[in-house]
Amino acid sequence: MENRDPNWWKESVVYQIYPRSFQDSDGDGVGDLRGIISRLGYLSDLGIDVIWICPVYDSPNDDNGYDIRDFYKMQAEYGTMEDMLELITKAEALGIRIIMDLVANHTSDEHAWFVESRSSKDSPKRDWYIWRPGSDGEEPTNWESNFGGSAWEYDEQTQEYYLHCFSRKQPDLNWENPEVRRNIFSMMEWWIDKGIAGFRIDAITFIKKDQQFPNLKTEDKRRYAPLAEACLNQPGILDFLHEMKREVLEPRNVMTVAEAPGVPIEQIHDYVDEQSGVFNMIFQFDHVDLDVKPAAKGIYHSWKLTEFKHALSKWQTETEGKGWMALFMENHDHVRSVSKFGSDGRYREESAKMLAAYYFLMKGTPFIYQGQEIGMTNHYFDSIEEYRDIESINFHTFETALGRPEGDILNHLAKRSRDQGRMPMQWSPEPMAGFTSGEPWLSLNPNYTSINVEQSLRDEHSILYFYRKLIRLRRANKALIYGGYREIYKDSEEIGGYVRTLGNEEWTVLCNFTDKSLAFAEPAIGRVILSNLKEHQECVLKPYEALICKAERG
Repeated sequence: MENRDPNWWKESVVYQIYPRSFQDSDGDGVGDLRGIISRLGYLSDLGIDVIWICPVYDSPNDDNGYDIRDFYKMQAEYGTMEDMLELITKAEALGIRIIMDLVANHTSDEHAWFVESRSSKDSPKRDWYIWRPGSDGEEPTNWESNFGGSAWEYDEQTQEYYLHCFSRKQPDLNWENPEVRRNIFSMMEWWIDKGIAGFRIDAITFIKKDQQFPNLKTEDKRRYAPLAEACLNQPGILDFLHEMKREVLEPRNVMTVAEAPGVPIEQIHDYVDEQSGVFNMIFQFDHVDLDVKPAAKGIYHSWKLTEFKHALSKWQTETEGKGWMALFMENHDHVRSVSKFGSDGRYREESAKMLAAYYFLMKGTPFIYQGQEIGMTNHYFDSIEEYRDIESINFHTFETALGRPEGDILNHLAKRSRDQGRMPMQWSPEPMAGFTSGEPWLSLNPNYTSINVEQSLRDEHSILYFYRKLIRLRRANKALIYGGYREIYKDSEEIGGYVRTLGNEEWTVLCNFTDKSLAFAEPAIGRVILSNLKEHQECVLKPYEALICKAERG
């Protein structure tokens, strides 16, 4: 699809697909490319413009595809390259672009590059990865992998350690080596030539490491220290990123959204400034990580609504007139938003719609994660055997070794495990939720019999239809895309709101985050254009009510 408007992505709505859990077409219990093709009509009817597909590259599947064995080949259980090209073509016919995950920090340990790298200390590709000798019979440093345990893995054959910021089967590439960078850039261009419109860029702020490789300060009785201080958003990373922009991104005018943990708000312009920044937009995680930060690793941290609102609003304010944000409430690495920020019981539908209204009309490009549009919820797993996520399994292993009670570990995973967002898509009340005719790779949420697409399509007041209305409303009103942003009810622990202004148009979004009716001093907010309830009572916000109002100023 030709990109004539360089800012087309600003007016787009993105739908994220986790292919393993979206739609299975052949009964093996795993979603696949032909399954996605079969649901393109559904996505077109929803009104989205872009699909972000999580990795479908050839992989041993240690980290569900983020451990890539071959960038130029499809994972067999997902389908073939012909299936991928057909998906791109059929989506384009419906006016839908495809973006793919770019995993550039690491590969699989089964990738040909790493196989050659570990074959000998004299291998031409030895320094394509990060190898170090041990220190006094132990690892080179005391860094802890993001998935738990040491970030170093010993290799018997060459008697050195390689670095892995994530799984031990995900060795980190050495971005200091220009050959590595050239090969990554070449791969990016290859995929752009296949017809994709851009990339969601995975873990990109990990590509630069502190070249002194220092030991880090540890907490309490833990042996290892979180590696962020030495491996996250390090000085010099922008040299690599500007090279990527200069060599690939700018000449090809592709859409980019970066997963960029560790970028402080003060540095946002280095990443998304429209003139000098590297990417079109980034994901920030302050709002979804309120429950684990600033507490110690693995400890749940209580939070207040004012903190949630501030976590979103500060980025809106900081990027005003200078940059763009990716707006989201959930994704494949996080739990279901209605269970976390809303109420997944009596007020599930109301609170899911309210959350949608609250984030969707902020300044930025909205992302919808599969199942979010029907209000899918978290589900409590009774044992660690039900989990498939390597991060969750490792967390259980390490916390058990530290003496943490089993019930406490499972309760934490119920609130934070990535598997909460990875349970199969709930298409119908039929057996296996219409996701597969076989045994699903991960347990279904039992509530699929009442929460599913089929039921949602029959109810014009469903969460699904509300998302359709939000998409149409945003598309039809430039003020909801390009308008200025000003937060209101900033200090309230019950109401969230903001105003978007463009020319003489002023749009107000007001949301009740509680299960109580709240009286409020209604300003001159104009006419109610959209609400998540059938009726609005003047100067009252009913439980989880959302109001979207428009006023014309002279």
